[in-house]
Amino acid sequence: MRTYNEELQYLEKMSPNSWKIKKGFVPNMKVEGIFYINDNLEKLIFDELKNSCRHTGMGGFLPGMKQIANVAALPGIVGRSVGLPDVHSGYGFAIGNMAAFDMDNPKAVVSPGGVGFDINCGVRLLRTNLSEKDVLPVKEQLAQSLFDHIPVGVGSKGVIPMTARDLEEALEMGMDWSLREGYAWAEDKEHCEEYGRMLQADPSKVSSRAKKRGLPQLGTLGAGNHYAEIQVVDEIYNDYNARKMGIEYKGQVCLMIHSGSRGLGHQVATDALVAMEKAMKRDKIEVNDRQLACAHIKSQEGQDYLKGMASAANYAWVNRTSMTFLSRQAFAKMFQSTPDDLDMHVIYDVSHNIAKVEEHWMDGKQKTLLVHRKGSTRAFPPHHPLIPVDYQLTGQPVLIGGTMGTCSYVLTGTDQGMQETFGSTCHGAGRALSRAKSRRNLDYTEVLRVLDQKGISIRVASPKLVMEEAPESYKNVTDVVNTCHSAGLSQKCIKLRPIAVIKG
Repeated sequence: MRTYNEELQYLEKMSPNSWKIKKGFVPNMKVEGIFYINDNLEKLIFDELKNSCRHTGMGGFLPGMKQIANVAALPGIVGRSVGLPDVHSGYGFAIGNMAAFDMDNPKAVVSPGGVGFDINCGVRLLRTNLSEKDVLPVKEQLAQSLFDHIPVGVGSKGVIPMTARDLEEALEMGMDWSLREGYAWAEDKEHCEEYGRMLQADPSKVSSRAKKRGLPQLGTLGAGNHYAEIQVVDEIYNDYNARKMGIEYKGQVCLMIHSGSRGLGHQVATDALVAMEKAMKRDKIEVNDRQLACAHIKSQEGQDYLKGMASAANYAWVNRTSMTFLSRQAFAKMFQSTPDDLDMHVIYDVSHNIAKVEEHWMDGKQKTLLVHRKGSTRAFPPHHPLIPVDYQLTGQPVLIGGTMGTCSYVLTGTDQGMQETFGSTCHGAGRALSRAKSRRNLDYTEVLRVLDQKGISIRVASPKLVMEEAPESYKNVTDVVNTCHSAGLSQKCIKLRPIAVIKG
């Protein structure tokens, strides 16, 4: 067991915002690691390492830096194992970790730990033509109306009628199903990563247990860090890019929905981990941490997982679309108008937990890579063929959901991010305290009182869970976003502050 000072020999500061993890920090590293932080975030990630050097044989997760390095030891990894500023330890991969694997290398792997349990947990942002002064007089009623329209909470059940056959179709078709059933507008799809449908989805690779968990939950928000927030534009950093997104002035009202694939995605991940542990024994795949269970991309288990994961991703997009539909209804009812007249268009919808096959340039050659993004967001630059026409000149919008009652950001992708992190940037604030610690250290009535003082209406299905999501439990989202901005991975565009929060 190395001391903290010995561990530091393997870390080197490369720029004001980035540190390199040299080979040897953990055994078998194929590539180096890199993580991006600023002075305020530096202490958190180094303290995590320091504490782990003191306590040997403790349960729980490895420190984030060790996890970034263990991922760098996986077969077939290329470039670097990247930790973004919101990085914190998670299952297998750290949350805020991104890694790319070479599809042409038969030894390259796919790992469910690199996607996470909440497959395609992501964020969608809608704009409106309402201003803060239109909403403030009816803010409480509007928050209540959203809370009544959107089912929330741990085991919440959906209101959109679904049969088992509908679920099969939704898993395969993603937002095309919502469009056919009349829950989406055609232009919603344009403004969605992957156009709201991963084509390699195969519902037959999703277990019946997963489907059983997913059927009643479609169109529900769930609990944990998921929320719907009524937000107001607080700052505009790039006027041209903001106008392209339909954001024209400070005080404009938006709606942000943050949710994922609920119990279905969790089950897909659990099933895959079981199958892959067997595949690893068979194919003699060595990893540093058994949470990094993985399989060769081309193996049966690898392909099954990718098809099942794509189905769960489609489920999550249908889920966010159903909540968009319900939110549009709630707003229209409140303002005695129609969603169309309120200009309730989707600005963009991004995924924070997903693995995708993408083309990237490496050493002057075009390569096909499987890019794992866990707690990290795709951030493609201007003129990239995979982003919608409307955003060809701005770069892909990136939605960063802040913590309950702080602020959220919209960023845009950059060329530098494309070169350094395979077009990936941060995804949110990133936890600073574990959920259990938050419950022990914070009092939920206090958290609610602070929100009330800030003038934020809140509707919560399980108030006892509020401490887990209190701003004190998280890193400062502004630090995270500023680090990505100054490192050139993405560019700031808009800052939003919440006026009402609906939570599980």
